[in-house]
Amino acid sequence: MTLEILLVLIIIGLAMILFLTEKFSIDTVSIMVMISFMVTGILSFEEGVAGFSNPATITVGAMFVISAAVFKTGSLNSINILFLRMSRKNEFMFLLTLMVVSGTLSAFINDTAIVALMMPTVLKISKDTNISPSKLLMPLSFGALMGGVCTLLGTSTNILVSGIAESNGVKPFGIFEMSGMGIIFLLVGITYMMTIGRWLVPSRQPARELSETFDLGDYITEIFVTQKFEDIGKSIRSAKFFNDYNVEAVQIIRDNGDKINAYKYTSIRLNDTIRITCDKETLTQIRNVPGIELKIDLKLKDEDFKFQGHKLYEMVVPPNSNLINNTVKSVNFRATFPGLTVLAIRHRNDILYKKLKHTKISAGDVLLVRGDEEVVGQVKGGENLLIISEDTTPRINWKKIVQTLFIVISVITIAGLNILPITIAAIVGVVLLVILKSITTDEAYRAIDWKVLFMLAGILSMGTALEKTGASTLLAKVLVDQLGNYGPRIILSVVFALTFMITNFMSNNATAALLAPIALSISSALEVSDRPFLMAVTFGASLSFMTPMGYQTNTMIYTPGNYKFIDYLKVGTPLNIIYWIIATLCIPMFFPF
Repeated sequence: MTLEILLVLIIIGLAMILFLTEKFSIDTVSIMVMISFMVTGILSFEEGVAGFSNPATITVGAMFVISAAVFKTGSLNSINILFLRMSRKNEFMFLLTLMVVSGTLSAFINDTAIVALMMPTVLKISKDTNISPSKLLMPLSFGALMGGVCTLLGTSTNILVSGIAESNGVKPFGIFEMSGMGIIFLLVGITYMMTIGRWLVPSRQPARELSETFDLGDYITEIFVTQKFEDIGKSIRSAKFFNDYNVEAVQIIRDNGDKINAYKYTSIRLNDTIRITCDKETLTQIRNVPGIELKIDLKLKDEDFKFQGHKLYEMVVPPNSNLINNTVKSVNFRATFPGLTVLAIRHRNDILYKKLKHTKISAGDVLLVRGDEEVVGQVKGGENLLIISEDTTPRINWKKIVQTLFIVISVITIAGLNILPITIAAIVGVVLLVILKSITTDEAYRAIDWKVLFMLAGILSMGTALEKTGASTLLAKVLVDQLGNYGPRIILSVVFALTFMITNFMSNNATAALLAPIALSISSALEVSDRPFLMAVTFGASLSFMTPMGYQTNTMIYTPGNYKFIDYLKVGTPLNIIYWIIATLCIPMFFPF
């Protein structure tokens, strides 16, 4: 083992620890890995940053925009209407339709976007029909994962492995090359979830809505500012009163009767009436503050927030949100989202009201937010928060729908017939969508998950380093030496198992970037086709059901579905074992050695 190989393995080992501990975001770790390879001289500058111009990175970015255009035009609204009708007739058929539709759509549109689109409707159906949300959200997420392996466009992982193959001189994947095997995974998965899985999925009582729970212990009151109040002339942000007490300003009524929303830079004036929210303990404390008079003590209710268009909303934090690992204070929430105020956070099964400013936000957390309807409308479709307390589907625009779907189908057809490479076809599609105003330039920029792109660019350097130093060849040799006598099918089986096991605890893209170069080296050592081993990594990295961290959509449904970690183990472990057996038997049939 050379010093360079040792350095590569140490850097990758440290990266895996950081991926697992989530001390830093995945894109940050990926860039740190890229920089480490360049600083140590393992990769040149050109080799290190080559991931930014890799076809996989560019294609994934383009597909984010295409998915956003489909969502924005309301092309999928009719599906939610279908769900609402079916749910009232037959629960079994509704679940089956839910999985089939989510699986079919995620074969062509980003699976995270599909779950984000359907989750509010599914939660509404749960409430209307008294079906536990835990019975609905896991099939939704799992269906999207299964469908994502049916085409090259299904997930960024598919495109990533194809890009790694291409950068190593191997023919990239065709759009429908993995469809035969992918459809088998989808059909088997749906059958499992409608039989064994349906029995294993918990029917847990839904968590009480945050607005209802918050109602129990918090009060809204009005304070009148007199001459003795020391913070007259100061902004709410700098006022000692609001910094010392657990009090949130909601609205200010000026002496002349004008009502204005209370923002952090709003100044406090003499004779102001300030509407605030606080808990019972704080309410008792502020009675004795000099310069203020308490006017009313009312129990906090949702209707209290409906003045001037304000309402309460529940919002889930998606896996790639910029809020993750930040606090409400550190992200400057009210400045980032003007007009929105966090009142409570449901973290897993814990509900937090106090010290919200210092509570770290995690993926899957549900925030209770007070906000102006117009401001909330601007949040819809963004990457940082997903509104789940109402139907947030966009309006239908038939003209835009027709032209958008025509462009999307054209991109898929042109790439599928190899008229143009998928990267070029996708870029042309994005340009046409912008020209025809299916999506604006600003919306296109916002639609791109830049964290994913930086993550892909960073971890692609990991594959380059493994290949350049011979580390992937060394690791492949160890595996072949140990299992070579059992034949390529057994080694393929081990590769698939290793991939889905690591993916359950580490990013699927990071897992794919780590194992794809090793898969190429294994096929070279065995002197067999590289396709079955690359496909084992591709399928294994996306088909992870055993933990809520295994895939983004699993994280998104964790808190809204009121799941526990063991629920994923109970439902996902048998499914992953079944897939392991199927992969071992069937991948060589579709992709011969």
